[in-house]
Amino acid sequence: MNNIAQGRAFVFGKNIDTDQIYPGCFVELTDVEDVRKHAMAGVDEDFVKKFKVGDIIVAGTNFGCGSSREHAAITLKGVGVGAVIAESFGRIFFRNAINLGVPVITCKGITAFVKAGDRVLVNIETGEIKNETTGNTAHAVPMSPYIMNILQSGGIKPMIKAQQEAKINAVL
Repeated sequence: MNNIAQGRAFVFGKNIDTDQIYPGCFVELTDVEDVRKHAMAGVDEDFVKKFKVGDIIVAGTNFGCGSSREHAAITLKGVGVGAVIAESFGRIFFRNAINLGVPVITCKGITAFVKAGDRVLVNIETGEIKNETTGNTAHAVPMSPYIMNILQSGGIKPMIKAQQEAKINAVL
């Protein structure tokens, strides 16, 4: 994972729940290629057509509230989101996203700072956010070293697997 995310901003409001990120009517789909086709379909049916790998989602408070299904984070990873920046996150969604290797960044006031279509550059580790369209900068909550390790490993499972392999190799 690159510590820098750069892309066009897709801006959403407050209380975007997991059924808006990935509508429940699609939960029977299991292949990521099928799942990704329905990212953000509960708020913008054309999102996937407009979105390019690396683009950034910006949202108000409580992004990812609702159910504990991992599908919401899986669909964002599948579509190739560079980062999700929100004023706050639903707790379970936040952990699901981190555990799957999706950068989720908390930044108070981000929806006043970034408008739809703006070009945004984010340093995921330090939390520095630059709106390349306006030239303004903001500072988000920086990631802890532990969370950065999870993200750089591609998720918690790959991180743990790598740690276990390192221990085995150290013994051999």
